[in-house]
Amino acid sequence: MVNPICSLLPGDFPWRNRIHLFDCLPSTNDYAKELARQGAPHGTVIIADAQTAGRGRMGRSFHSAKNQGLYLSLILRPQCPPAQLMHLTCAAAESACNAVQQLCGIRPQVKWINDLIMEQKKLGGILTELSVDSKTGLTDWAVIGIGINCGQKRTDFPPELQDMATSLLLSTGNAYSPYNLACALICELHRLSCNLLSGKEKMLRQYEQDCLTIGKDISVSKNGDIFYGKALGIDGDGGLIVLLTDGTTQTVQAGEVSVRGLYGYV
Repeated sequence: MVNPICSLLPGDFPWRNRIHLFDCLPSTNDYAKELARQGAPHGTVIIADAQTAGRGRMGRSFHSAKNQGLYLSLILRPQCPPAQLMHLTCAAAESACNAVQQLCGIRPQVKWINDLIMEQKKLGGILTELSVDSKTGLTDWAVIGIGINCGQKRTDFPPELQDMATSLLLSTGNAYSPYNLACALICELHRLSCNLLSGKEKMLRQYEQDCLTIGKDISVSKNGDIFYGKALGIDGDGGLIVLLTDGTTQTVQAGEVSVRGLYGYV
């Protein structure tokens, strides 16, 4: 059987024979990590028409209905210290924004650090995971997981998500094939892999432009503490620079950031 996604890619695309399509998986990221541990090469792509245990940051579930979204994970082997990959999630977000814009003509925004946003609602999310070689201290593999809602109507989402989630269909009024989106995204991710370190500054400049969190009042939940401030910008590693209410500045590298006016935060 011909892989329908491969048929959409250029004949000389270098990852063409590394794209694996499944009817259903528990989690494309978990499957990709297992393949990575077994030695799967750089550029291996896992796509599922549905996930039964899709997940995002902080262990949250990601609703992954069959044939209604793109659920994709990519294995990279950058062979660099993990400290040089702090911007990986931001870079992946830019690849996703580029792919959606190419397909739909409309560019999503990003809520720091990993939510894709259209019309103030969540269109998709990104989960990056990596493993470090204990002998060399270098990154053994990194997995980029991207989920994007494509064909859902409002009632296709669980009731608790209907006011917070959107899809390409809901946001544009047009139906788009997850496979066509996959083709655009895989090409963008290949470009990312070629420029992951050398193009870091340019990626982060674009990410800052796309990041709707900048300039907003926010709350940050980290290690059980909550603090408040205004998001000022993105640092050289993708961290969020925050002006706290006490007048000090702090850079947030991890934690849950809520943006006033988004997802019900008031």
